[in-house]
Amino acid sequence: MGLSWSHILIVLVLFVLLFGRGKISELMGDVAQGIKSFKKGMAEDEAEAPAKGPKVIDHKTAKPEALSTKSASRVKAARTRKSG
Repeated sequence: MGLSWSHILIVLVLFVLLFGRGKISELMGDVAQGIKSFKKGMAEDEAEAPAKGPKVIDHKTAKPEALSTKSASRVKAARTRKSG
């Protein structure tokens, strides 16, 4: 059994009787005011954010250091293990 128009009408009548017309319109006004203030806040945030380009970071290229003989032998041994 689903909801018919008569069921919806009864629920609406009970809602109006419980809360009253004044309370419902007051509630809807508060919701509208909240939405307006939210939109205003979002617009202010967008206006405050300056349009900047991408940030460029200065960097210096480092030259690779020569491996010590001990490190070089480890790298060579690791390469031979992978290939064989």
